[in-house]
Amino acid sequence: MRDALKPVVHLADDDDDLRDALAQGLALEGLPVVVHESAEALMSRISREEYAVIVSDIRMPGMDGFELLRAALTVDPTFPVILITGHGDVQMAVDAMRNGAYDFIEKPFQVSRLYTVIERALEKRRLVLEVRTLRTELEGDDALARRLVGRTPQIVNLREQISMLADTNADVLILGETGTGKEVVARALHDFGEHARGNFVAINCAALPADMIEAELFGHEPGAFTGAQKQRIGKLEHANGGTIFLDEIESMPLDLQAKLLRAIETRSIERLGSNKTVALDVRFIAATKSDLADDGKRGTFRPDLYYRLNVITLELPPLRDRLEDVPLLFFHLAREARARYRREIPDMPAWLEAQLMQYDWPGNVRELRNYADRFVLGMWKGFSKPAGAEIAESDLSGSLSDRLAVYERAIIEAELARHNGVLKPVYEALQISRKGLYDKMKRLGIDGADVLEKTEGDVTSA
Repeated sequence: MRDALKPVVHLADDDDDLRDALAQGLALEGLPVVVHESAEALMSRISREEYAVIVSDIRMPGMDGFELLRAALTVDPTFPVILITGHGDVQMAVDAMRNGAYDFIEKPFQVSRLYTVIERALEKRRLVLEVRTLRTELEGDDALARRLVGRTPQIVNLREQISMLADTNADVLILGETGTGKEVVARALHDFGEHARGNFVAINCAALPADMIEAELFGHEPGAFTGAQKQRIGKLEHANGGTIFLDEIESMPLDLQAKLLRAIETRSIERLGSNKTVALDVRFIAATKSDLADDGKRGTFRPDLYYRLNVITLELPPLRDRLEDVPLLFFHLAREARARYRREIPDMPAWLEAQLMQYDWPGNVRELRNYADRFVLGMWKGFSKPAGAEIAESDLSGSLSDRLAVYERAIIEAELARHNGVLKPVYEALQISRKGLYDKMKRLGIDGADVLEKTEGDVTSA
């Protein structure tokens, strides 16, 4: 997203010499500047979507700096406006700050000081536009995209598969690590399909006691066992007309797997203590973090049940394989936390966004949700920063190349830490050559470049 935003500085001043001098000075600092002889000319050029900062003198003929400020904030209340003031205008500038100006600079001043203020204003503007874009995407017309957030090919493909499967009766097996959102996918298959008219019944097979799970699934008649004083409708029957979601199905006892297989094949059940067959119009969705084929070979899962469930398989990628989705997903989870806790979402500093994308997230979306909750509750400053991802706010200054070097160094050091300093998996994970990694480590002053240089030399001489 950030690459698509190109910053610009709109500079308005009726003093030709000062305007040209400031424009040249800012251009030398690498900032693109558009000069305007009047505030009216400037206002004709800005828009709500523009990644820009306004710099304006206060005293100008026609529309002055204060009127320009009011007009710009009408276009966008978050537009950063920096006012240039003479000594006698300081109190006026302070009043302007109270009315929404980003900052003011008193004459005379160094261009470097103006550059620093502009850089801060541009960073704030960038974050505002990114959050606005994320909010627009999350509030779009695609209800499934709002539920399964992401733009990486894995998530786009997953949404397409769900759309194709939702209106069918096909049973589905969902594979994924803990915390990847298996129940979210199961609920989407239910909610966007014809079974939405019925109940969605979720059962965690690992959480039910072994001596109760059969009665929970199939129900029972009075007197079926000690303590069964009245008829009970089981989970499968309660889901009739809807969807039954069997989470952590690998934990189901073997003897019960046989009864479940029969229920799936015949679409019918018998309550415990009854000989009467109850027909089922239900969709079965099972989820597992285990390799059920291997479990079958070890004798802990019935192969025939695995093959019956494995007609349609949806694989959920771990969060570490779709890190590009992390900022969008983090903001989505922060919005949910805002609704739960009735707190506003704080501004996200650039270093935090970089940190979120450099972490492996072993707990996947569930772990990211905890971070989002803490962020909204004001506890984000207490985040434990992953090794190699320590980027201080003070590091994010200077030219674009300097800032990119900070991120690049953090990414490489994070990979080195993740692979315990072993270099081969590092350049494979980063999808660069060994020589490419050596050049980057040497340029960035990262320990270990000498080892790569030696091995590179050995290969070349061979």
